[in-house]
Amino acid sequence: MSRPKRPAPRPYRVAKAAPAEPRLIVLNKPFDVLTQFNDDQGRATLKDFVAVPGVYPAGRLDRDSEGLLLLTNDGQLQAKIADPKHKLAKTYWVQVEGEASAEQLQQLRDGVQLNDGPTLPAEARQLSEPELWPRNPPVRFRKSVPTSWLELVIREGRNRQVRRMTAAVGLPTLRLVRVRIGPWSLDGLQPGEWRDLPPSLK
Repeated sequence: MSRPKRPAPRPYRVAKAAPAEPRLIVLNKPFDVLTQFNDDQGRATLKDFVAVPGVYPAGRLDRDSEGLLLLTNDGQLQAKIADPKHKLAKTYWVQVEGEASAEQLQQLRDGVQLNDGPTLPAEARQLSEPELWPRNPPVRFRKSVPTSWLELVIREGRNRQVRRMTAAVGLPTLRLVRVRIGPWSLDGLQPGEWRDLPPSLK
């Protein structure tokens, strides 16, 4: 007597998770923190400050630079912020070694020749020393050399571009703080602090 065949198991469906709500975070990235969430050398990363799953940086900020960093889980928004073709203005406060002359400022405004080609013209002006948080560790100064502050606005995203630009005109960068990207600013955030913003770019 043959046994009745068992019915084939029905394939089960895995419920799809609802798409995450678009999110945009502004972080004041401290000095000496990598713009990534993991590091096999044990260095400080974004995970030490932003415990939010699924977000990633929209653009980069060097380990030895400070200030505004945007994070999002929205790929389209990330591209609009980070892709240089959109020429989103990025504003930096830069402490340099030496006093900037009118000629040096004009060189920055005209565009500087770097080893990977000329930069686009930048907005450049002298700045009174801004009220900022103390850097940890402090900047190393040379007592015999004065320092000054500049505000630079660029619309590119080359590697270490601001530092290379100031060095090219004879003003080495000592401290670099990004204070604005497009319509977004630090707006009182202290190092390591972050807040949510409306996730759109108008």
